[in-house]
Amino acid sequence: MSSELRQAMAARVERGEFPGLVGLVARGDDVQVDALGVTEFGGDVPMRRDTVFRITSMTKPVLAAVTMMLAEDDVLDLEQPVAAFLPELAGQRVLVRPDAPLDETVEPVRPVTIEDLLTFTLGFGNLIGSGGEVDPDYPIVRAWRDAGLRLAEPEPRTTLGPDEWIERFGALPLIHQPGEKWMYNTGTLVLGVLLARAAGRPLGDLLHERVFAPLGMTSTGFWLPAERIADRPTHYLNGEAPPGEPADVWTRPPVFPSGSAGLLSTADDYLAFARLLLRGGVHGGTRLMSEKSVAAMTTNHLSDAQIEGGGFFLSGSGWGYGLAVTETGRYGWSGGFGTDWFNDPRQDLTFIVLSQVSDLLWNGTLAEFIEVVEGKRE
Repeated sequence: MSSELRQAMAARVERGEFPGLVGLVARGDDVQVDALGVTEFGGDVPMRRDTVFRITSMTKPVLAAVTMMLAEDDVLDLEQPVAAFLPELAGQRVLVRPDAPLDETVEPVRPVTIEDLLTFTLGFGNLIGSGGEVDPDYPIVRAWRDAGLRLAEPEPRTTLGPDEWIERFGALPLIHQPGEKWMYNTGTLVLGVLLARAAGRPLGDLLHERVFAPLGMTSTGFWLPAERIADRPTHYLNGEAPPGEPADVWTRPPVFPSGSAGLLSTADDYLAFARLLLRGGVHGGTRLMSEKSVAAMTTNHLSDAQIEGGGFFLSGSGWGYGLAVTETGRYGWSGGFGTDWFNDPRQDLTFIVLSQVSDLLWNGTLAEFIEVVEGKRE
């Protein structure tokens, strides 16, 4: 199947839709990787198998896995209120409706739990307006923007450290009651702060200790040595390269390590993580997670109404912990800068595609590649 995927990738590059792409298909022990094109339009640096990409929201499943590991170690419990580790959130009230003034609130019906963060049902996240617009001009949206929380956009990143960030977030009311609605993105931002406090170490160090080092993911992190990110591909959106951050911000630990969208990685590194889940928590004969934890991560936890309320973010899929789950059992997630991953346990299949062209997610490219990988398109 890799030859068909390579042809589909090459056609997109030749048409000028992408400067380059990296695609990976793994079935069992057979791994095929294709790297085509260059890292930027008009450039001459070739895409390589080990090119480092911003995987943005593909960070979320990694964070969920570490949460399950800490739960297994009794460092935390998924049913615990988040205020046990984040007392700044203990006094949050709930808006009477999403577009209400910030002082029109009611008491929460119950505390927000750690599981609510994993399932994105804490009652806070990206809003979809009546016209389908994301984050309409409601008082709560203006408030989080004025606070500098950067709840949706990976760039420019927030200048707040974790403690100040969580304090400012805690000063805002929730948008919905805990457990009521699925709302994108904010849960794993809060979860990143919580995990660092629970473990007593910076989030980057925690992820390295529990996931990256055991899996040999040497090119994954919130920052990397300068020589590894020197050829980081340029990000494009709607054919343009939006203003990005200087490359040197990737050579030192960030002020706020984003548990929602902060990681850099490569195709092979992410394959190691994907296979950890596909193998039920075992890597190289060593168990890093229980099968029960993997099953909880990769099982839908939403009601039909919550799935429908997720709109285009979910597109009808369910949601486990930090990732989407389909009715057929396939699970994974995309990154907003133009990346995607899924595992299909039925076929012992992992698919990863990496670009830095956001349009991959909605211009038909990703759907075509998935059909090719699944043998539904010649």
